[in-house]
Amino acid sequence: MKAQFLDSEEKYDGSQLVSLHNYLQHKLLGDSIVAWVGPCDVSFEHMADGEDLIQQAEIRGSKMLHFLVEKFETQLFSAVALQRLMAAIIKDQIAIMATDKKMAAAMFREGDDLYIDDRKLSISIATQSPLSSLIHFAVNVSNAGTPVQTLSLEDLGIDPKILALETMTLFSNEVKSIRQATQKVRWVK
Repeated sequence: MKAQFLDSEEKYDGSQLVSLHNYLQHKLLGDSIVAWVGPCDVSFEHMADGEDLIQQAEIRGSKMLHFLVEKFETQLFSAVALQRLMAAIIKDQIAIMATDKKMAAAMFREGDDLYIDDRKLSISIATQSPLSSLIHFAVNVSNAGTPVQTLSLEDLGIDPKILALETMTLFSNEVKSIRQATQKVRWVK
């Protein structure tokens, strides 16, 4: 899986969650993950989560660490499993990197979201196109501009670029390991 951290401050609005975005915009052909820090404001036109659409939920924040994954030859069930793996990796990294270890120890994962008490740290969606599975996962860098009570990397004393680089490496290694695990087993009769 190819990985790249982008120095741009592109706003995530949901339109990026399309096949070949990482290839056409960033020259990453095939399975890939990109990360960047920027604002978020998902329009209803580009909202993939049916529950959020029904609730007319606002998904926005002034500064978030975004991850955009494209995985080929993957069904939606597997993409959701990878999305939850991403949440688990980020939770583990926050436990290691946070300056406030007590706060980090209180963090929990519920599905694909990360929380401390009722303060939400992340947003995420996995979806499928005719070509590939797509995942957007984002973590609040700041609490400014969010429509719900949130927690941020600023609260935890974590540099978003360092978290992004470590997360992309660990996620890519896990995907590679999963692929290898599927290639070393024999059929059973």
